[in-house]
Amino acid sequence: MRQITGETKLFGILADPIHHVKTPQRMNEHFARANYDGVLVPFHATPDNLATVLDGLRKLENLVGLIVTVPHKTAVLELCDDASDTTRKIGAANVVRREPNGRLTAHMLDGEGFVRGLQSGGHDIKGKSAYMAGAGGAANAIAFGLVQYGVSRLTIANRTVAKAEDLKARILDIHPQAHIDIGTADPSGHDLVVNATSLGLKEGDALPMDVNKLDAGQLVCEVIMQPEETALLLAARKRGCAVHYGAPMLASQIELMAEFLGVSNSK
Repeated sequence: MRQITGETKLFGILADPIHHVKTPQRMNEHFARANYDGVLVPFHATPDNLATVLDGLRKLENLVGLIVTVPHKTAVLELCDDASDTTRKIGAANVVRREPNGRLTAHMLDGEGFVRGLQSGGHDIKGKSAYMAGAGGAANAIAFGLVQYGVSRLTIANRTVAKAEDLKARILDIHPQAHIDIGTADPSGHDLVVNATSLGLKEGDALPMDVNKLDAGQLVCEVIMQPEETALLLAARKRGCAVHYGAPMLASQIELMAEFLGVSNSK
């Protein structure tokens, strides 16, 4: 890590709890590669104190921006001054830029990060059909990202159908020409199959879809990073499917977050 001086730009990550976050390591590595004089540190803020913490941070003249994770992604959006229409339709943000006048601009990069992670693995989604399990949390942003980057059709499958219908309506508000269906546990008939739920984080979790309907022509994708090999990916491999892990999404988000926050290569 570079030596911290009075010139060093400050960044933080907001979470509760905070001990498990990996973003400080990854972002500080990015700063080092770019020869950028900045440091990202963990900021532990509880939901009850989030508004107070943000109000103080906006007054820090050397603060460039914030990364935001669980459980603050939804609440932080309402506490910021500006956001894109898409970010407001998603209803959550995971990065906040502090403008020189102290205004806070929020943005959501989960969807773009997921798609860029796919692209980094050589998977072009334009014109492909996609099935997504989930309609909350990261699923909202991923659905918008898939449509934004040109899937021909998106099927949203969620245990609570009303949440899937709500997500569909919000996407169509921004992308009225999109082809979106509400699906079941059956992922067949799609090129891309995405688990955007938390099922698979814990051993013994139910599978997020009917894996017996998977076929060898499909690419099965995870958003879960730990464990790397989820039960879904293991089952998909047995069915002959290609698989895409969760880790590239974080790596791609680091690049996107740095771009949004104005981190330039100083080499």
